[in-house]
Amino acid sequence: MEWLEVYALTGVKKNTIRVRKKEIQILNRYIAKVNIDKISSKMYQSILTDLSKPNPTRKPVTYARTTIEGVHTTAGMIFKYAIKEKMIKESPTTHAIIPKQRKTVEEIENQSIEEEYLELDEISEFLGVVEKHGLYLDVERFYLLAFSGMRPGELCALKWTDISFSKRTVRVTKTLVNENNNMREYELTPPKTEGSIRTFDVPEHVINILKQHKMKQMRLLNDGRKKYKDFHEGNFVFCRENGYPFAPKNILDRMKRLLEKTSIQKHATPHIFRHTHISMLAAAGVDLPTIMERVGHEDVKTTMRIYMHVTKKMKEDASIKINETLRNILDFKVSL
Repeated sequence: MEWLEVYALTGVKKNTIRVRKKEIQILNRYIAKVNIDKISSKMYQSILTDLSKPNPTRKPVTYARTTIEGVHTTAGMIFKYAIKEKMIKESPTTHAIIPKQRKTVEEIENQSIEEEYLELDEISEFLGVVEKHGLYLDVERFYLLAFSGMRPGELCALKWTDISFSKRTVRVTKTLVNENNNMREYELTPPKTEGSIRTFDVPEHVINILKQHKMKQMRLLNDGRKKYKDFHEGNFVFCRENGYPFAPKNILDRMKRLLEKTSIQKHATPHIFRHTHISMLAAAGVDLPTIMERVGHEDVKTTMRIYMHVTKKMKEDASIKINETLRNILDFKVSL
């Protein structure tokens, strides 16, 4: 498409181009055969309205509001380009409204912030299963995810130059994108936001796990250099025997396998470790600005919700303990 080719010239990331292509595909289900100057405001509004309704004959049946917002943003840019090229005089998106999707009573009642992170007993159980049933790199990757709050793509992009054993720190400067899950077609791109570029400390136990991993990896890669003609000298912390890095999907697949061996009922993906780390920091009394900086400026609303929930729970626990102490004192006085 003409607009997309011009848009790509602005230097946006390949992943963003991929998202825009998907949003255009959604639009084309409605207007692929309609001339752009024939698309009215009413017609465009009906598209947004239809996308906001569940449709059993469509895949997916229901679109998330963020998806619809993305489609609307892309449409706006396309029509703005059409105005610039004098194809149309005004954009049909100008006064369009994305319908609000009201939650049902059941959805509101069942919505729980606890679903967004793992409790202490859950993360303990999961890591216990990792140690007992984990495959190659599971221990190293899941411990680091749990105690760093890194995104899976950031973890896959880690190189040994990003880790300081003496300072016990990890530096995040990039993320790994692999759309086709083909090890040779990976791409390293800048992190999600400027705030995502960061250096943080990790627990000594995790650093020791990484030290042991590096020693084992050196032997494995030395064998790989002899075995593979196209051996990849990427210096990745987490890579295959041939030197190529794993894709984020590999972490997701490994996590699904391990979750089946636990009693955890939550719908958990590797991203839940970011939220889990936020909850652990909040429980440890770390202030909100420090947490935001450590996890790379995670979505403010999500971070705030988890932070406020955990700290509120801590206050409630403190109140219970104070009341118990008071009862013990009163009981002691009565017994005198």
